[in-house]
Amino acid sequence: MDMNNKLCVITGANSGIGFETAKELARQGAFIVMVCRNEDKAELAKRQILNETTGSGVDIVLCDFSSQDEIRKAAAEIKSNYKKIDVLINNHGFVAGSYKETVEGLEETFGVNHMGYFLFTNLLLDQVKAADKARIINVASEAHRSASKFDSKNLQLKNNYSTWKAYANSKLYNILFTVELADRLKDTKVTANSLHPGVIASNFGKSSTTFVKIFWKIASPFMKSNKDGAQTTIYLATSDEVEEVNGAYFKDSKVVAPSNQAFDKEAAKQLWEISEELCAILVK
Repeated sequence: MDMNNKLCVITGANSGIGFETAKELARQGAFIVMVCRNEDKAELAKRQILNETTGSGVDIVLCDFSSQDEIRKAAAEIKSNYKKIDVLINNHGFVAGSYKETVEGLEETFGVNHMGYFLFTNLLLDQVKAADKARIINVASEAHRSASKFDSKNLQLKNNYSTWKAYANSKLYNILFTVELADRLKDTKVTANSLHPGVIASNFGKSSTTFVKIFWKIASPFMKSNKDGAQTTIYLATSDEVEEVNGAYFKDSKVVAPSNQAFDKEAAKQLWEISEELCAILVK
């Protein structure tokens, strides 16, 4: 895909693989909308991208994905400024250090990682569908293979909570969301795919438990760089090879099979319906 003057919306774009993705797509000529929580960090990232590329421009939209009100405001701002979105990349990620709830009463990792993807995407679907050919890319993780057995009555682990299970489950939900979304988009000009970026040496996990922080510090030398971790996302955003691919899961820029329950169509449908209820929207 020729990225010149394409509009790319990227969440969590001020650091890590989101930043590297934004910078490369800008280098290829795309206009970037960075959706970020921290304004100072976003402005710094924007200046760096503009200094290092000759892209067509960078805009910043602020959003804390733990708040559905903020997600709605961010989506409304994007919709008021842009008539179409060529590439939507849900990249932001979070892992809570202990059980906490969002203002809506959702377990925080579930609320940010799954509901953040679900609500933001659905609010922007009209803009995505307005593009000639559009792509939705959801950053998931191989961590989904450690997820609990899908339980529609305990999606948020309000019973038997653990930090790792909450994160792994949220990554399973990212893939299930993609599967159902792709099915709903099959008669449109939009595709939806998910991916594993690799285990990245980044600031991820710094808000988590002491054990996770120590593990991340020890393991960091053996992890991918952020630039390497961004390559599959960039591939899915730009490659002509995946123009017709819809509903797949990628690793190292290749389609791979996720866990069996990640392709459970009934679980994907149940998750979608519950998610609709949790954010009170009617999806077209």
